[in-house]
Amino acid sequence: MNSPTAHAALIGAFKRVQADATHKFGLIQTVAKKGPKAIQAATDTAAKAAKRRDAYAKKLSDLGLALPE
Repeated sequence: MNSPTAHAALIGAFKRVQADATHKFGLIQTVAKKGPKAIQAATDTAAKAAKRRDAYAKKLSDLGLALPE
């Protein structure tokens, strides 16, 4: 995975996963009115999205690519 095209694909995937994680964390507040089970489900989903985001960030870091925060 050393080609610039592969790097661009990985960066694009990271940005999509990052946006998804941000969206899922926002859903926690949206479902807060629905009760503790809904909050727990949203929290679990957001945690999984954050874990995916962190995995992509690590892959980018391993390649020596740094994205601005």
